[in-house]
Parts: sequence; structure tokens; C-alpha cells
Amino acid sequence: MPILQYHLVDQRYTDAQVGELLIASSTLYADVLKSPIERVRVFAQFYQPQHMAVAGKLLSGGGTPAPYFHALVLAGRPLDERHRLLTGFIDHVVDLLQADRSTVRGGCWPIPLEYWAISGTPASITRAAEIDQRTHTASRT
Repeated sequence: MPILQYHLVDQRYTDAQVGELLIASSTLYADVLKSPIERVRVFAQFYQPQHMAVAGKLLSGGGTPAPYFHALVLAGRPLDERHRLLTGFIDHVVDLLQADRSTVRGGCWPIPLEYWAISGTPASITRAAEIDQRTHTASRT
């Protein structure tokens, strides 16, 4: 379920920078959550400078670009994992996009399992089945 979306101003970053950000963020997400990378989704959403305002000033009018992101995790993840994600994503934006750290904002929201679906099945059911399968596999070894 790990999903991350970056909100960025268009035409400010190269495709290579954005690609590196997406890959590095995917790897961080999988590592911190100990999740298969196949489950990770990372997106970049772009906005025209005339469609973004920071501190009450349009970017097309000289406003400062201020990258923003939001990340989703299933409820129950420890606070220290969410903090490591927040710090890591901000570090990636600063390092890979050369953003001013003081302008970067982001959040990590836990989603209750019953509010999320995986392949059309509520995550609460999918997760219970995965845990049950792991328990049975471990007891046989």
C-alpha cells in the first residue's frame, strides 16, 4: 500500500532528476517499511507556475518553488518508521532536486485497513489472510 505523491512545479526539474527522485523514494519506502518493492507506488504531479502559489505569490510572478509531498501507509506503522520516511523524502527532494530545505513540506498519513482495498478486497481481510498464512508456514518449519 505504500503510496507517495510529489507535487512539483512543471519545467523546473529534468526528467533525470525526477526519475532519480521516484526510484530513490521507492527504495526508501520499501526499506523502511520492510515491504516488497512491488507494492510501492510513487508519483510526480506537475503544476504550471501560474497554477501554484507559495506565500501568497504565484510562481509565475516570481514566487519560490516549494515542493510538497504526501505519503500513505497502512495504520499500525510505528511512529519512528513514519518519521524516517518524512526525513528521507525531504532529504531526497533537497539532494536530488536541489530544493531549499526550508521550503519543502510533506506528511505521512496512516490509513485504517478497512478504508483501503487491495485488488478489490479490503486490506483488513487481505492483511489478516497474509498473517494467517505466515503463521501456518512458520509453524510447519
